[in-house]
Amino acid sequence: MTERAARRAGAAVAGVAAIGLALAAVPAATAQEPGTAPTSCADAASAVEIGAGVPLLDWSENVGFDGDGNLWVSRVLRGEVQRHDETGAVTASVAVDSPGAIRLGPDGLLYVTFGDTVTNMLPGVDGGGVVRFDPSATDPVVEEFVTGLGMANGADFDEDGNLYVADTGSGVVRIGTDGVVDTEWSAQTQRFMVNGVAVRDGSVYVTVMHTGEILRIPIDDPANPAVVARTTLGTTPISAVPDDLAFGADGALYVATSIGRLVRVDPDSGAGCTVAAGEPLTSVVTIPGTPDLAVGTLAGNILRVTPAS
Repeated sequence: MTERAARRAGAAVAGVAAIGLALAAVPAATAQEPGTAPTSCADAASAVEIGAGVPLLDWSENVGFDGDGNLWVSRVLRGEVQRHDETGAVTASVAVDSPGAIRLGPDGLLYVTFGDTVTNMLPGVDGGGVVRFDPSATDPVVEEFVTGLGMANGADFDEDGNLYVADTGSGVVRIGTDGVVDTEWSAQTQRFMVNGVAVRDGSVYVTVMHTGEILRIPIDDPANPAVVARTTLGTTPISAVPDDLAFGADGALYVATSIGRLVRVDPDSGAGCTVAAGEPLTSVVTIPGTPDLAVGTLAGNILRVTPAS
């Protein structure tokens, strides 16, 4: 392990410890709000699609697909995003400092958050942002899209091409197609420990790590978010510490959690259940043209999960 990777690993471990302390201080809720849910869904099929080269060092912070169906993985401790073909082989590697979410933009470029490290949560630190590049290029060239954010983490686009980024230290940031932060909108969504972002039907869905909340933020009324569901420690209908989330082909939200449960949540009722359980999960995305999900893990494995129909 290089000295730089070792520093990143130390920061990551410190971040996990800090999250654990924060959770210990939060009273555990007993159910989602609103709605109730069974403890588990029907069994889903799950298999390792891509194995980790070096466990933990290959931490797969996030996953995404380009327009050609290639899978991209953020290897946050290595400081790069990797392109994998259908066999799982790495066909390109792009240097990005502490990369987070990978999302395909309406212009066909891939957008990647950077600075996804706990040091960027410190007051006054603004080492995070978003880069973009052409994923079809043999050697993609990175271009800065926006800078000056804190711990830039999850992200997603709305139908108008605006990008929403979870700045874990401060809240959700809205960025226009010109790369300019909408400060008025963003100031209304300030919230600590936001993580995953998924946008659909005029709302931004976001996970909040220390409370276990999944929030719905109306794009037209960002100052009035609603709790869709809540994950907790202990005996719960779903699980604890939500990370990334994404919409599945069935219209449900799928949420990756740090204790290894992939959770399905109905965005309307808040009813949820555990789809699959295993190693700690970091991220989730729908595999284009299928009902299946690609799921990133702390160890670095990429799982393929087929939800039960």
